[in-house]
Amino acid sequence: MAPIKDYPQRYALTGELHARPFPALEAPSTAVFLAIKQPEDAASRDKREDLAHLIALLDHYGAPKPDPNATHYYGQMGKYWLKWEQHTELVTYTVFRDALSDKAFDPAEFDVFPDYWLDDAPGGRITSALLRLMPKPESVPEITARLGDWFVPESLAVASVLDGAAVVASDFRIDSAGHLRIAIFKDDKTGARRAGRIVQRLCEIETYKSASMLGFSMVRWLSPQLNELDTKLTDLMAQMRGSTGVAEDTLHALLDISVELETLAVKTAFRFGATGAYQAIVNQRIEALREERFMSRQGFAEFMMRRYEPAMRTVQSSENRLKTMSARAIRASELLRTRVDVERSAQNQEILASMDKRADLQLRLQRTVEGLSVVAISYYAVSLAGYLLYPAAEALDVSKGVLTAAITLPVVGAVWWMVRRLRKHLD
Repeated sequence: MAPIKDYPQRYALTGELHARPFPALEAPSTAVFLAIKQPEDAASRDKREDLAHLIALLDHYGAPKPDPNATHYYGQMGKYWLKWEQHTELVTYTVFRDALSDKAFDPAEFDVFPDYWLDDAPGGRITSALLRLMPKPESVPEITARLGDWFVPESLAVASVLDGAAVVASDFRIDSAGHLRIAIFKDDKTGARRAGRIVQRLCEIETYKSASMLGFSMVRWLSPQLNELDTKLTDLMAQMRGSTGVAEDTLHALLDISVELETLAVKTAFRFGATGAYQAIVNQRIEALREERFMSRQGFAEFMMRRYEPAMRTVQSSENRLKTMSARAIRASELLRTRVDVERSAQNQEILASMDKRADLQLRLQRTVEGLSVVAISYYAVSLAGYLLYPAAEALDVSKGVLTAAITLPVVGAVWWMVRRLRKHLD
């Protein structure tokens, strides 16, 4: 076969599809999960800090280091196995151990992360969880007893997943040590890789649930500002209906509100988009578990519907409200701008009418001046003509008065004709 040139990133893109394998877990096992996020501008952070923080943890255990440009890592770390993933806004650590502590969900399990290493974390903990993978007991009452000891009954969610491969349970509450608790009872027939996929999906549900709730936190900050701007916008639109007030002043106020709304839209666009994406991932991961009701308890999907979905609908409602208010402000500005244009057109017509009237007055004045100028020029012309014709008057024995009267009309007519011709020439 003749050689063909590959696209430069072909192998890298194909490898990305297989770069994040699911762990293989046998029961009993423990998983310690940690997600770290910077408080501000996490998406544009220097991701080299995440890698440096991972290397510090690996150095603590003397484990092999990742590639310099790695965005994920899976390998042995002492007696543990570590799965590290770098996401757009956060970074996650999942540590697996093939054993269970004597005390269920013992906070000491989190000591796998050294205190000094946690203090140097490039960000804060957005969530952490302790996952306990156990063989499924033969009797349901035994499971019921354990769940009653470990979780808050009021918010407990339990489900049989993946066609009975395991029973998973959590109350999604933070315990006194600051961690969520998730219990997995694995069926004997369930393989290690399938158990690993269940654990991974549960960690992803918690990760993206916590990340999407950041949108709800932002809505609490945004809502008072929207309420204030909504009141101002309503008042300005009420002013537009009346004849009081200066339209241009109202237009400037509307433009100021539009600028504030656009500024809020820019500040919240990323968070609204990320919240929608995270919510979709949460729903997909829950759907992938293929839940079945267990012990007549609510499942994960039902828990999310009752507790999580209302928060997400609030976020979507605030996003739609911001868009609607921006559209209202723009429409109001356009209407008021039309009104201002109409008022300016009326003012321009008045100005043009006054200019026409002024031009008419100037024309009348010009004609009056022209008439007076004809008289004045004629007066001087008659005097000059008289001086020229006085000798002839003596020869003809005609008095000066008669001579002056005789030449007045011809001189006036000549002057008038010359002035009129000059005006036509200038026009």
